[in-house]
Amino acid sequence: MDYYILSYSHKNTDITMRESLSLDIKNPATKEFLQDLVGNKFIDEAVILSTCNRIEFILNVQNSEKAEEFLLDKLSNYSKVPINELQTRADSYENLSAIHHLFSVASSLDSLVVGETQISGQLKSAFKFSYELGCCGLYLSRAIHFAFRCAASVRNSTSISQNSVSVASTAVAKAKEILGDLKDCFALVIGAGEMSSLCAKHLINANCEVLIINREIQNAQKICDEILSSHPSAKIRAESFKDLSLHINGIPLIFSATGAPHTIITCDMIEARDWNRYWFDLAVPRDIECEIMEKFNEIQIYAVDDLEDIVRKNLALREEQAKIAYGIVGRSTQEFFSWQQSLNVEPLIKTIRALAKDVALKELSKGITKGYLPKDYEKNIEKTLHNAFNAFLHDLTINLKTIANTPKGDSVVESLRFLFEQETQDKMLESYKCEYAQDKTLP
Repeated sequence: MDYYILSYSHKNTDITMRESLSLDIKNPATKEFLQDLVGNKFIDEAVILSTCNRIEFILNVQNSEKAEEFLLDKLSNYSKVPINELQTRADSYENLSAIHHLFSVASSLDSLVVGETQISGQLKSAFKFSYELGCCGLYLSRAIHFAFRCAASVRNSTSISQNSVSVASTAVAKAKEILGDLKDCFALVIGAGEMSSLCAKHLINANCEVLIINREIQNAQKICDEILSSHPSAKIRAESFKDLSLHINGIPLIFSATGAPHTIITCDMIEARDWNRYWFDLAVPRDIECEIMEKFNEIQIYAVDDLEDIVRKNLALREEQAKIAYGIVGRSTQEFFSWQQSLNVEPLIKTIRALAKDVALKELSKGITKGYLPKDYEKNIEKTLHNAFNAFLHDLTINLKTIANTPKGDSVVESLRFLFEQETQDKMLESYKCEYAQDKTLP
């Protein structure tokens, strides 16, 4: 079985295409898409990571060519993007390069904003969603949890995530670049997810007054309460989503990051104004209708891909740390495959049997040397001892082979290797924490 990834990101697709491909875990179509993937005979496991700047299809496959063929056909039907364009735009990775890519993504080295911290949580959510659907099992669990371990090493060994930058902070930085000091400015934040929360926090830190609206006002209020708990003097409040039209025509600075599958701000909602308005659409699919900018000259809309100039500055500042981080990713990739090979139970069973035989023959030799046993009986006693340790190890061997290819088998194999092979190096068992795979069985 092979690791295979088909990748669409800010590097090879524009936001329009990423909108068409979007398969966020909140999208009802994602569940069906995942189940159809693993229903194909060439695909065993699948995870879909879909964010504002990437869609990654992370697979464990029997045949990468057949799996890709099926995936592209299904993706074309879903997105209405021709197969040849999907094939031309995609970056595909197999085995070693797939794991290296996965680790780079998890470590935020492949992000639009290098060092942003959201990607780790997004990958965890995508993994959990797939695992609980029964679409992700042992092999992808191993790879993804090792990816988390790699990402932690990058964070701990470099300063790449210090003073962490995100798409939200980049958008606020762009607003500062346009307007100068945001002190005493008034901003509207639409949505109550992580991106909206980050926007609100960065705006408050810039001494901006903030209004948050969301379909479920209690979620918007939670963000307000959280911010007020640490910034009691902050000017922030939550209001009902039903007043959206009123607010978008009265507030010049807007940040929108909802999970809506369609636009929520359309041309017919807009009233002309004689002052400039700056709107940041951080959602994929986009929240704001593109035609608005064509019809209203005073409105400037910035989508995720329009933040490239600040992103480039961010990348230049972090370039040296990124080199160190890629070194960690490279070493982690090699370690992952070495560790996977070590989980083969056959060599371990041979080692245990060899140790048992070696100890038995040494004790037999001592017994003969000290006169406890007659030399003439040596061969017969050797056969008896051999039968004894074979009988003793029989159940262990059967159980080990049975459990080897299950999620909890990794911990068992690691423990036995430590006990019988007496390894002194740090055990992967201590770092490989599979919070779902260890505690649950697949449906």
